[in-house]
Amino acid sequence: MSSNNVEISKSHAVCVPYPAQGHITPMLKLAKILHHKGFHITFVNTEFNHRRLLRSRGSHSLDGLLSFRFVTIPDGLPPSDADATQDIPSLNESIIKTCLGPFRDLLAKLNDNSNTSNVPPVTCIVSDGIMSFTLAAAQELGVPQVQFWTTSACGFLGYMHYTTLIEKGYTPLKDASYLTNGYLEKKLDFIPGMKDVRLRDLPSFLRTTNPDDFMIKFVLQETKRAKKASAIVINTFETLESEVLESLQTLLPPVYLIGPLHLLVKHVDDENLKGLGSSLWKEEPECIQWLNNKEPNSVVYVNFGSITVMTPDQLLEFAWGLANSQQEFLWIIRPDIVSGYESILPLEFVEETKNRRMLASWCSQEEVLNHPAIGGFLTHSGWNSTLESITSGVPMLCWPFFAEQQTNCWFSETKWGIGMEIDNNVNRDEVESLVRELMVGEKGKEMKKKAMEWKELAEISAKKSTGSSHVNIEKVINDVLLASKH
Repeated sequence: MSSNNVEISKSHAVCVPYPAQGHITPMLKLAKILHHKGFHITFVNTEFNHRRLLRSRGSHSLDGLLSFRFVTIPDGLPPSDADATQDIPSLNESIIKTCLGPFRDLLAKLNDNSNTSNVPPVTCIVSDGIMSFTLAAAQELGVPQVQFWTTSACGFLGYMHYTTLIEKGYTPLKDASYLTNGYLEKKLDFIPGMKDVRLRDLPSFLRTTNPDDFMIKFVLQETKRAKKASAIVINTFETLESEVLESLQTLLPPVYLIGPLHLLVKHVDDENLKGLGSSLWKEEPECIQWLNNKEPNSVVYVNFGSITVMTPDQLLEFAWGLANSQQEFLWIIRPDIVSGYESILPLEFVEETKNRRMLASWCSQEEVLNHPAIGGFLTHSGWNSTLESITSGVPMLCWPFFAEQQTNCWFSETKWGIGMEIDNNVNRDEVESLVRELMVGEKGKEMKKKAMEWKELAEISAKKSTGSSHVNIEKVINDVLLASKH
């Protein structure tokens, strides 16, 4: 049988990530695992992010293989060459309005029998949980659609309860004073799997006074549609979020925990896929070279992810808190992190810290967190960062910015024992004392011990053939993605 016929007889998964760094990265890992299990992959980026990937990784970096192709659809926003994440509400609104048409056209093209490119017919769609327009297309084609929620299970559970929060009158807030008058400290008792969670620990879009708030409507729409998916997969592992998983399973189609994907993808031994990366910014290898000269557990790694923005004052408070802590630090400062300003750090700061810090604009985070020199992580509590920190055995200082980062922060601190929260109104004295506590204090030592225990449990769940997440991926493939083939 010629290789062409083999290609045509393969199952074909179309993978559609949400167009932001923290969503593309885990989806690419999942796509590599599916490819390794015999699927033909079509990976769908927006035109805007496709251009950014080519800029950061080189013009041929997405040529891919015959059986792993990158294609694009427009996001409907005005063209821009900015090297930054687009505005999230505008992006969401545009996706809802414009993406289904181009996506249908793409599927038709992939399924066109007359095409001679040996692409097998589409047999399933794996889409980001918040790209739910793909559901309509999957139903029209009659193929299974698996939703990949790239949040934590606890963050997802928070979103699933937005309806209840509205029914019980917790959101929208009566007026802006409710943001500061202690109202958000209220403990809630009606979410199984989240005993004593405070209003402020739930995904932050509920902090609005507007009854027609777009992001609330968006969450309601996407969580409602999630119930229609063939299955839901989440990048987390059972020992970490077992109570939350039980709670989610009462609300949704089958839910499978398949993480940490960055550990599972290590079982994919394919040289051709190694070069396919997902970083939208150019990574600076100098970070690792700098760390190589440092003592074990001596460096604080600071990175607020791909979306967080802050005021010039907040940047200054972090800078002086880090400087005054007298600890060594590696700080990733994206060019667009300070809204509307060039992120200029004062000369005194640059001068005073020059022998014990490195500043860079982007790095390979997984590599950095796994470096023996890293002793703690000052993070925005995004899910990929939290999970990578857990699997590296690194404790965290959490400064959540938005969405379900607040929930991840609360779980890190209260349930997993590996994080401490920094107040949103960041203040240099608090940063200084918490950084010291993290790196050399008693609490820091306890958190480190706990983080090492979680690291071991994460590794067990990702073990080849026996780990719970490994078993779950096999189940999703056999019970759901190949269902149309059986």
